[in-house]
Amino acid sequence: MGVDDGPQHDFNTSENQSPGITEPSAGDHDASLAAGRAVSASPVAGSERINSIDVLRGFALCGVLLMNMQSYAMPLCAYMNPTSYRSGDALNFPLWCINHVLADAKFITIFSALFGAGILLMTSRATERTGRSAGIHYRRMLWMVLFGCLHGVFLWYGDILLGYALCGLIAFLFRNRGVVLLTIVGFVFLCIPALLMVGFSSYLESAPADEAREMLTMWSPSGETIQAEEAAYRGAYVDQLPARHESWVGFLGFIFIFGWRILGVMLLGMALLKCGVLSAARSNTFYTSAVIVGFACGLPLSAYGIHYQHACGWEMTQCMGVGSLFNYVGSLFSASAWLGVVMLACRSDRLDALKRRFGAVGRMAFTNYIMHSVICTTLFYGHGFGLFGRVDRLGQLVVVLGVAVLQLWYSPLWLSRYRFGPLEWVWRSLTYRRRQPMRRAVRA
Repeated sequence: MGVDDGPQHDFNTSENQSPGITEPSAGDHDASLAAGRAVSASPVAGSERINSIDVLRGFALCGVLLMNMQSYAMPLCAYMNPTSYRSGDALNFPLWCINHVLADAKFITIFSALFGAGILLMTSRATERTGRSAGIHYRRMLWMVLFGCLHGVFLWYGDILLGYALCGLIAFLFRNRGVVLLTIVGFVFLCIPALLMVGFSSYLESAPADEAREMLTMWSPSGETIQAEEAAYRGAYVDQLPARHESWVGFLGFIFIFGWRILGVMLLGMALLKCGVLSAARSNTFYTSAVIVGFACGLPLSAYGIHYQHACGWEMTQCMGVGSLFNYVGSLFSASAWLGVVMLACRSDRLDALKRRFGAVGRMAFTNYIMHSVICTTLFYGHGFGLFGRVDRLGQLVVVLGVAVLQLWYSPLWLSRYRFGPLEWVWRSLTYRRRQPMRRAVRA
């Protein structure tokens, strides 16, 4: 999951890179390019990476885990509606509010931008080496479609890989467009889900009764429905499959609606890369302004959305319609603020060891994302410890910290011995149709 290919030197224009995060120069590019286009396409070398992107991806992955933990540990309704599950817990509502304001939709927005930037980086590099990039890109996306389906059906229903891959098939068509056009089209796509939110109540009035009842059950299920979901996920692996398949199919509907947002942010990610924003190439003043303006606009909007939903009595039509619009817009501002925070850190000469660890997590984002599902389903589902529905939000936060610390520890350790994460290696080998070298060369 995330961006994992592309040369650094195509878009970096900064002469003031962080001392702790070094970048190669254009002169380090493969000398064989001078001989023409006969060079075969191959994965990006470690020395060609944009380290600020890796750090940002690793940081965002931890934020994604924070939000996904609710769906690993509790019924689906608890993610959207804090009054639908464990409402009697003293910390349930305040912790949900903190997650909603600081993290919900913020880090998935950053990931979408990075995915779009990765498409641009990978295809630019492939074109430099071979004169073409479509075949590699579409193989890469189609393999991700398969990975996403396998993940969603057999491991965890909240998979986002499938949505990324489908949007990536379209985003590729815009790779050669200018910054202005990418920005305009990106914002046009972003407007589509917003319009759907505004029209949600009208849609629900005309929807078939069964569909409306199903949506209401998802938003605020009965005690019997919740007990059935708990029993399914606490049961044996085979018993989980029907419930997971049903939830995955429902989640696909969410992806097809909000895929417009994913696609729009991917195009904005391409524009941000071309502007040097993602490579930490802009000034400290630029990133500081992004932090201040982003949080000043984003946090109040998301907080007001909670107030609006609470004032509506957490009624589904209002909360899933106009009530969702505040965080939808606010998350775009807050995501830009978090991006600014990480870029400022990357330009600083402090916390180098921590940045290297986040960068390693980011380089293994696909593996680490799937490991979230492996670890958490083992912890919460019946084929493991069966703690589904038995860990409150504070306990879930402890699990998030534990998994994040684990990945910050083992990711650099793994990459000190191997060139790629395990799943990155599989994905690249399938994409390039040949087995990629895995172990790093041993120095004498």
